[in-house]
Formats: sequence, C-alpha cells, structure tokens
Amino acid sequence: MKRPGNISLVLAALSALLVLVAPQFLKNYGIYLLTYWLVFIIATMGLNLTIGYAGQKSLGHAAFFGIGAYTVAILMKAGFSFWLGLPAAALICFIVGLILGFPALRVQAIYLAFATLGFNTAIWLVMRNEEWLTGGTFGINNIARPSLLGYSLEGNLAYYYFVLAVTVLLAGLLWGLLRSPWGKAFTALRDNPIRAESLGVNIRNYTLLSFAIGAVYAGIAGALFASLVQFIEPGPFNVAASIMLYLMVVVGGAGYFLGPVVGAAVGVVLPEWLRDVPGVSNWYLPMFGASVVVLMVWLPDGLLSIPTRIRDRRAAREASAARSAAAAAAGRAGVSS
Repeated sequence: MKRPGNISLVLAALSALLVLVAPQFLKNYGIYLLTYWLVFIIATMGLNLTIGYAGQKSLGHAAFFGIGAYTVAILMKAGFSFWLGLPAAALICFIVGLILGFPALRVQAIYLAFATLGFNTAIWLVMRNEEWLTGGTFGINNIARPSLLGYSLEGNLAYYYFVLAVTVLLAGLLWGLLRSPWGKAFTALRDNPIRAESLGVNIRNYTLLSFAIGAVYAGIAGALFASLVQFIEPGPFNVAASIMLYLMVVVGGAGYFLGPVVGAAVGVVLPEWLRDVPGVSNWYLPMFGASVVVLMVWLPDGLLSIPTRIRDRRAAREASAARSAAAAAAGRAGVSS
C-alpha cells in the first residue's frame, strides 16, 4: 500500500502536468477561462490569509482587486510600463490594507464585515464617479499586455503561462510565510487572540499585516486581470464581487492552503461548465446558487474538509468499536468470576 504522502505527491504531479499541458489543446476561450481562474486563485489566496489564517472578517477584498487593476490601467494609459504599474499596485494596496486593518483593532465579527463592506462601497463609488481618473462607467480600454525579456505576452497562451508562473511564485511565498513564525502567529490570532497576546504575539501588528498582505495579493491579481481583459470598468469590483470572493474561500475551505484553488474553480469554472450542459443552460445560475447552498449545509468547512471529516468519522467508529469490545470483555470477565 502506498503511503498518503506518496499519493499526495502523485496527485500534485498530475495536477501540475494538467495545468502545464492542457492549455495546449484548448481554444482561445478555454485558455482565457483558465487564466481567469488563476487570477482569482491569487486574489483568494490573499483573502484566505486574512480570513482563514488570521480570522479577520473582510467583505472589501474586491476593492483591492479594483485598486490593483485601475493602478496598472491608469499608469499604462499615462505611458508607463506594466512592470512599473505592477509593483505600484502592490504597494498602494499594502498601504490601503494597513489603513483598513485599523477598524479590526476595535471591532470584530459582523461589525468588522460591515466596516469593510462600507470601504468597498466607497472605493467603488470613486471608480464610478471620478471620470477624470477612472473613466467612470465608460472605463479604460486598450490595456496592453506586457512583454517579458523581449518576448511578447500578447497571445492568450503566452499570457496564461506568465500568470501561471506568477501564481506559483506567490503560492510559494505564501507557503513559506505560513510555515514561518509569522504564520503561527496568524493562526494563534485566529484561534484565541487573548491567549496569543499572552504568548507574546503583537495583536495590533499581525492584524494589520493580515489585511495588508491579503490586499497585496488582491492588487497583483487586479493588475493581471486588467491586462487579461484589456478593458476595466467599476462593475467587477463592487460589493457583490467581494461576496463572491468570500464565497470562493469558504467553499474551497478557509484555512486550507489549497482552498483558493478549489474555491476559485467552483466560482469561475463551474458556472461556465453548467452553462454548456444540455438542459441546464437556461437555469445554470439558479442551479449554481442551489449547489452552493447545499454544499454549505453539507460541508460548512469547505470541500477540502472532506478528508478530515472521513478521518474523524473513521476514528469515531474505531473508538466506539474499541469501547464495545472493552465492555464485552469486562462482561465476560465478570461472568467467569
């Protein structure tokens, strides 16, 4: 029998092979959809850090997504390079994320969610109404895709592999962060803030950092999104988009490293697949919503909690069987005496 570790390595290798090879056999829309999925993996990786690991309730993540997109679009429209716009988007989102983190020092749970919701609404109104900067409802078009070392990323396949490389790089950085003392501090902050503070964790700094780092991931995703779609307007960055991002994290499994991969697939790929299923195409949105409701009732901790639930049930059955065997043995011993 193979060890679980070996099985995980095999599955990881097969998944890597799939994302590397599958686009070669897809048409332009299929490649575009996979790139869209990768962009949302990056965005939800940041939100998963804020929600799943640090335990902060945020419904304003789409605002950072939009700030990243508009930063790149505005700078490129002004004649600057994408490679200047990308770090600028990350830096601006980091600073704004720090500022947004301050309400979390005073309010928690549903009150924090409402505070971030108000932030998202304010940013969206700026995007819609400040036409001199954002183009308003007319948006900004003709956003070019970058070149890398003289190689154009204009084609869908080339841009897909570029976004895939960025996704892997950011996932590696997040993996290292979560395995570091910082990651342990974030988890302690989520589980019990008072106990974490008694152990020396600086609650203020780590709360602010959880928002700031999550915002950086969303800003980078927004910058990649702007060059992917090559046209942006305020619609994709409203409150509904923040709720969808939150949903992706919860459906995949908040606090699971691969949760964003699964959650983004459910939020991005599943609706498109349902739209092409015969007999379902006219009802794909209600069916998608119903599927999510059933999933949340059945698996409130997300899809990646399935192995944990199976292990827990197996352990419970084994413990029950052991208690029954012990009771039977005690009964036999009593009879024989």
